[in-house]
Amino acid sequence: MKPAIWINPGVVAIYGSSIDAASHSHHSIQVIWCKEDLDCKLNNKAIAGTTLVNSMVEHQLEMSEGWVLLIEPNSNLGAELSAKLAGELYKSFPISNFTINELSKETEEINDYLEPLFSELGLTQQFLVLNENKVKDKRIQQLLTELNQCLKGDCIKPSSWRASEVAKQLALSESRFLHLFSEEMGISWRPYLLWRRMMCAIQALVNNKSATEAAYLAGFSDSAHLSRTFRKNFGMSIRQALSLF
Repeated sequence: MKPAIWINPGVVAIYGSSIDAASHSHHSIQVIWCKEDLDCKLNNKAIAGTTLVNSMVEHQLEMSEGWVLLIEPNSNLGAELSAKLAGELYKSFPISNFTINELSKETEEINDYLEPLFSELGLTQQFLVLNENKVKDKRIQQLLTELNQCLKGDCIKPSSWRASEVAKQLALSESRFLHLFSEEMGISWRPYLLWRRMMCAIQALVNNKSATEAAYLAGFSDSAHLSRTFRKNFGMSIRQALSLF
């Protein structure tokens, strides 16, 4: 199977080879599914099967070939993975039937690839493209829906996303909005927005935009700013990442 990437609300799924990421951390829960009989190391220790890495946990990954999933912790699937982690930083599971099934046509539905993983982990949220969030407040749901427009290649400049302006649109005070967002999402507004801007930049890069164009679309000051933020969040350069896609 060729390297590929899928970006949908609540999940980024990457099938890649020769992944060599420096130590980094990010908002998402990470799922690592290594191909059998190939080198795979997490924090310089050999791993096999599937390993979960909790949100905001520093980690380093070396993998010859396999899957990396980045899951929004506050999504339905994220909630199930959090339950599997049970508060641990990392947790491994022996998944024995790693299979790569070539799809008959291009599709956003990647469950045919990942069904063995989900089944052996005992997950009920088996439809990544329907991985809805667990947010209950309708105002925050509305905000997340607007942010998801970036995943369709329709990025909205971050100048529109100042906390004071977002709060006004939602008929909330700024302090009430910031508190409500943190309460619903488990993360503060500014770091969450930065993470979503990274998703926007990745989508632009996948759509063959240059690093400079991706930086502009996602609201970074320049490609160097995007590159620094990219490395901090993913442990690799943009050039390394593009080779995976």
